[in-house]
Amino acid sequence: MVQDLYILMITAAVVSIVFKLLKQPVVLGYIVAGVLVGPHLFGETLVNEANVKAWGDIGVLFVLFCIGLEFRLKNLISSGKVAAIGALTIIGGMMLFGYAVGKDADFDMVNSLFLAGMLCMSSTTIVMKAIDEAGLSKERFVKGATSILIVEDVVAVVLMVLLSSIAIRHQFEGAELASKVLNLAITLAAWFVCGILIIPTLIRILKKHLNDETLIILALGLCLGMVLTAEEAGFSSALGAFVMGSILAETMESHRIEKLMTPLKNVFAAIFFISVGMLINPASLAEYWISIVYVSLVIVVGMILFGTLGCWWGGQTMRDSMLTSFSFVQIGEFSFIIASLGTSLGVLNPIIYPIIVASSVVTTFLTPYIMKAAGPCYTFLYNHAPASLRAKIDQREQQVAAAEAKAAKPSGGKNSLADRARHTVRKTFITKHLVNLFIKNMSAHDEEQPVS
Repeated sequence: MVQDLYILMITAAVVSIVFKLLKQPVVLGYIVAGVLVGPHLFGETLVNEANVKAWGDIGVLFVLFCIGLEFRLKNLISSGKVAAIGALTIIGGMMLFGYAVGKDADFDMVNSLFLAGMLCMSSTTIVMKAIDEAGLSKERFVKGATSILIVEDVVAVVLMVLLSSIAIRHQFEGAELASKVLNLAITLAAWFVCGILIIPTLIRILKKHLNDETLIILALGLCLGMVLTAEEAGFSSALGAFVMGSILAETMESHRIEKLMTPLKNVFAAIFFISVGMLINPASLAEYWISIVYVSLVIVVGMILFGTLGCWWGGQTMRDSMLTSFSFVQIGEFSFIIASLGTSLGVLNPIIYPIIVASSVVTTFLTPYIMKAAGPCYTFLYNHAPASLRAKIDQREQQVAAAEAKAAKPSGGKNSLADRARHTVRKTFITKHLVNLFIKNMSAHDEEQPVS
């Protein structure tokens, strides 16, 4: 295991430095490092694939946990229209495109549907990494983009249930899907009540007992606990990690937790992208290059088209809509999960997996460059658009600016509903009694420890 980590870290460091010197995305460098240590290039793998996959899965959890720490639930609520309309437009449009590509390739209905599912989800990990590396993390569009990615992750859970049902029974089970959706809604509501109302209160009371070491251990414990809860409920572990990050984002220690988590996130996220690179067979890239180019073009064109339309219909400005859609031009971890699901069920055509992985690499490589083109493309569209469309674009810009100015006004000392609810919970006898008992036990335990 130590040898595996040594090989991974040294290879990733060398390749990422080279890619930095070449001014290429560091994520692509990690994927290339995965190709180098994987089983396909030199005939045998240099590391244990099971270990790398396990570490990569942990990397996804840490990345999504940190994304949750940067996000506020109130932002998702305020972005509700953009998140819902944008995500459903992208998913619906890309599934139609994906299904058409599958039928054009003479795949059967099940394989076409699985291919459609793989093409309709952007990668939360890659999108946020690309936005951060491009220095756009403070831009206005990021809040809406993150909200759309969250809705996509939730829809992905339901989509996998639907695809599993179709693959096994070759028919749609509406009752099972409705049950899954209802279960998800109830579970998220329970997480919200228990998390947002109680955890920030407990951390606030225990603040004086939480040094950096204790705080990071507590945060990781809560994260992994929510991951296990999500898995037991039949949902994505990644969703659980994100939810706990969002809950801890409501605490006074959120920025401190985020700072402490950053090194862990960077290490394990690198291993995740290495694990993706290990799946790539260079021979397959040569054999299916036409299909890879075709699928990559479908992803880029479809994400830009449906992303822009969905965000515009959801109320974003045209510039923010294009910045969002131009950052979504790739597929990632959920595509691999759906592909693995199809493989485990024995219904996925074996040529689909290498094409999907290679298309993910190609679109990941193109993402930073396509994002840079968003601004010039918006300028070109605005300058060459009909007067009526320019008027609508200007009107939307004024509406969004007015809404931001209104939201920025002081609330007159009024607390939000969540703040008032947390205050009520904090003042209840039961909560105060439990917290005081916990603190007394901690103090008694400290007094019993021998002085070294």
